[in-house]
Amino acid sequence: MSRQIKLIWDFRGAAAAKTAEHHEIHLKEYISAEKLPLNITGFTILNEMHAIAFMVVTDEDMIAVRDKLKPHRGEVF
Repeated sequence: MSRQIKLIWDFRGAAAAKTAEHHEIHLKEYISAEKLPLNITGFTILNEMHAIAFMVVTDEDMIAVRDKLKPHRGEVF
């Protein structure tokens, strides 16, 4: 099994939670449209002014997804 990478988008401000929640919808749409092998997405509220949305991709798909969707950061899942 190849390595899994968690791509992360950071959202800050009073609307961070709602923005991250909405961004996850678009990540799911992208996974469906591109027929990616993994279907792991989510959003996490870190505090009232910072939330993240994320998706997990395989190592093979990471560069193409990164270049197209421009996440703020990534980490090994």
